[in-house]
Amino acid sequence: MDFLRPARRFDRYQQRRRWLAIPVAVIKKFGDDQAGGLAALVAYYAFFSLFPLLLVFVAILGFVLQGDPGAQQSIKSSVLGQFPIIGKDLRVGALHGSTIALIIGLVTSLLSGLGVTQASQNAFDRVWAVPLKSRPNFIQSRLRGLALLVSLGLLFMFATLASGLVTGGLGGPLTKVVGILISLLLNFALFFAAFRLMTADSVSSRELRTGVIVAGVLWEILQVLGGYYIGHVLKKSTGTYAQFGLVIALLVWLHLGAQLTLYAAEVNVVLKRRLWPRSMFGPPTAPADHETLRALAKVEERSEQEQVDVGFKH
Repeated sequence: MDFLRPARRFDRYQQRRRWLAIPVAVIKKFGDDQAGGLAALVAYYAFFSLFPLLLVFVAILGFVLQGDPGAQQSIKSSVLGQFPIIGKDLRVGALHGSTIALIIGLVTSLLSGLGVTQASQNAFDRVWAVPLKSRPNFIQSRLRGLALLVSLGLLFMFATLASGLVTGGLGGPLTKVVGILISLLLNFALFFAAFRLMTADSVSSRELRTGVIVAGVLWEILQVLGGYYIGHVLKKSTGTYAQFGLVIALLVWLHLGAQLTLYAAEVNVVLKRRLWPRSMFGPPTAPADHETLRALAKVEERSEQEQVDVGFKH
């Protein structure tokens, strides 16, 4: 049986090489897609839409759950905990207003939220190299964005109810463990909804699972780091410095979140299309390089009568 050892050793070497090649291919494709700029655009729209969306969300729940401190505390720990930078400063039930004002705020929030969904759709279409001629039109893209906002709102509501039911009779460390599990499940559900609605229909839901898991875990880590930063840095700041620190921390948090989300989307693309190994230095000679660059060039097809052909010099 000793004669099999070199073959087994070679197989292990090939497997290790593959698992190193995939992360390298993801990083390489992230740069090819200029996804850093796309993430910055998503974070920009998210910064301006986050506050009105959260305020309307909190106001609606404040009306619905008025007089129920237990349910309000559950919302603060499960849903608003998804936003460690500002979640602790939002108080459910503290906002009061007329129905007309609430409707106006809801419409304004939806319009600002659609800016985030449009930027996200553009980023996902770029990551998946969807030609401009094949992308959803003006109405279809807005309907997708509206469906995503509604889905996220319903998931937040469900997470609130689940958190209240599960943690209602628990206390101590068990509550923290259950809270983390609920947060993870919420992350997976949120990212599955986002990836499914923002990705082209030609990609099956099964092929999105790896990216959803990666995004959910990375988002949980980002939440913990955000909470640590608030508890140990901004908590000790006062005055003008604290206000600037809050704005900068929120922008950085949103930008990192957008980047991690696009990295997770790149994982799905690399795995589905087997875009590895890649050439990190020198000319793009690997087959995966050719396929990636060819797809990026064909993104610029804007009409059904237009066809882009790509060739490579040898």
